[in-house]
Amino acid sequence: MSAGVWALPASPFRFTLPVARIPLRGEGSLRVLHGQTTQAIEGAAPGSLIETCCVTPTARLVALAAVAVLSDGADLLVTAGSPAQVHQSLDRVLFPADRVALGEPQALLWHGLVQPGGEPGGAGWSLPGQHWLLAEGEALPEPLMAAAALSSEQQEQLRIHQGIPAPGAELREEFNPFELGLRQRVSLEKGCYLGQETLAKLHSRDGLKQQLRRFVVADGADAPEPGQQLRTTSGERGALVTSVQGGRGLLLLHRRCWDQSELAGLELSLPEAAAFDSH
Repeated sequence: MSAGVWALPASPFRFTLPVARIPLRGEGSLRVLHGQTTQAIEGAAPGSLIETCCVTPTARLVALAAVAVLSDGADLLVTAGSPAQVHQSLDRVLFPADRVALGEPQALLWHGLVQPGGEPGGAGWSLPGQHWLLAEGEALPEPLMAAAALSSEQQEQLRIHQGIPAPGAELREEFNPFELGLRQRVSLEKGCYLGQETLAKLHSRDGLKQQLRRFVVADGADAPEPGQQLRTTSGERGALVTSVQGGRGLLLLHRRCWDQSELAGLELSLPEAAAFDSH
């Protein structure tokens, strides 16, 4: 059953995400973003697009973001989470000596075109293809117009398929990037940055207690509710359900259950975009 449930729409297809662009201009822009997000930014070449996370000092997830490196600074693209919170956090740490001008968030739409043989991750959500950042109402380029647009229901199915955290569900300050399968957005080699100490400890001590999984409701079983705690057959805590759409969804699976492919009437699998050092 699971293979059919997790089949992607026929490509090419397109999807649309609301994003906010926070401009940083000046020679210290990359250094500031290097210290305030989880990925290595300083020294990146203009034209680079680097996926990263914004976290608290204790490494709790605040937002998903991408850094578009420019010749005179960078644009921080908040792809999920609160742009106002991210902007406020940056504003608090900036001083005149940083030589960075911080602009106000600008609402844009990320149009992802998923196509066979496209640039890996180019469409967004770790899907192959390309993307455009456009203002609402701006005319779409021909390649987008020619592709089938996903409905809101199909887009949520795609998000769950990939395992992309959503605000109020997986993206909240209870969870850290490693738990949510965002290992590829975290640098463990760069120097000191916000949340680095906690992330290093979690990694070096293998300290994760839970990991993201997607699920399908098995035949004859009832779908869980978001926020529901699932138990093992022995009554121990097994998982916390975070997203549900019909007979599928996402949950945080307790460490004791990582090797299981079924729990409480749910068939479990790794989301396509999730990356863990161990599972």
